[in-house]
Amino acid sequence: MPSHETIDLTTDGPAARILLNRPDALNAWNEQFGNDLRDAVSTVTGDDSIRAVLITGAGRGFSSGADLKEQRGADDGGLPDLSARLKEIYHPIITDLREMPKPVVSAVNGPAVGIGCSLALAADLIVAAESAYFLLAFVNIGLVPDGGSTAFIPARVGYARAAEMAMLGERVPADKALDWGLVNRVVADDQLEAEAGALLEKLANGPTLSYAGAK
Repeated sequence: MPSHETIDLTTDGPAARILLNRPDALNAWNEQFGNDLRDAVSTVTGDDSIRAVLITGAGRGFSSGADLKEQRGADDGGLPDLSARLKEIYHPIITDLREMPKPVVSAVNGPAVGIGCSLALAADLIVAAESAYFLLAFVNIGLVPDGGSTAFIPARVGYARAAEMAMLGERVPADKALDWGLVNRVVADDQLEAEAGALLEKLANGPTLSYAGAK
């Protein structure tokens, strides 16, 4: 598998693992991270020998969202100009995950915030650690939810709860996320790797065309 600066891509037979690997920044998305992740997702999408994909984060969290300190440019209101990076890098990642004809699992450890929340929810199945939480932090800095979250969340939990997440900008802890139907499973923190790995293995050795058709 290709080597990346901020993403680790490994395979075990038909199973691929994408590790978000900027732990010192809580796996925040900068330009390098976005390019690395797009390449990793493109690689697993185009490799027919890979039949299931797992995404998780290194360190204390899944992803804290966009690294605003490193965003290029600003609009007239002094806010970072994210539109180019969204169109060129971030949104193609989400689109590839949704359209690839193989199942994707996200194993959410700690915070999944902003575009990191969108990435987690782009997966077909979501396993969360008890310490995980989901947060659309965009409203807290005057931005609009991106990364497909305004489509994924209403489809999973309905308009009322989606509006609450988008407009109030409050954390949704793992137990509430499970109760709402935002995630599929919640497991103890020390069991996340094993539980998600077992699910990945099952999917990687299952009926790929059936999964693709269902997706």
